[in-house]
Amino acid sequence: MSDVDVRDNPAEKRFEMRIGDDVAGFAAYRVRDGVTVVTHSEVNRRFRGQGLGNVLAERTLSLLREQGARVYPACPFFAKYVSEHPEYDDIIEE
Repeated sequence: MSDVDVRDNPAEKRFEMRIGDDVAGFAAYRVRDGVTVVTHSEVNRRFRGQGLGNVLAERTLSLLREQGARVYPACPFFAKYVSEHPEYDDIIEE
């Protein structure tokens, strides 16, 4: 999905997944004691059923890794995603 762009929107404290001009989904977060806590994620109804939740999780976690962040996946979707993708174990905070 090369037309999907995920980037941090620090003013809104969320990573936004954009397709063209549309926000197709987001992953909200807060930083607590130096750990980025992913609190909630969702994909806009119009874009569901296309695997975009996985794209959002993968790209968000990759961006957080690039930032050198430690991550706690409080969001159930993100928690399930990281349990199925051990390649992110190096940034996950238990």
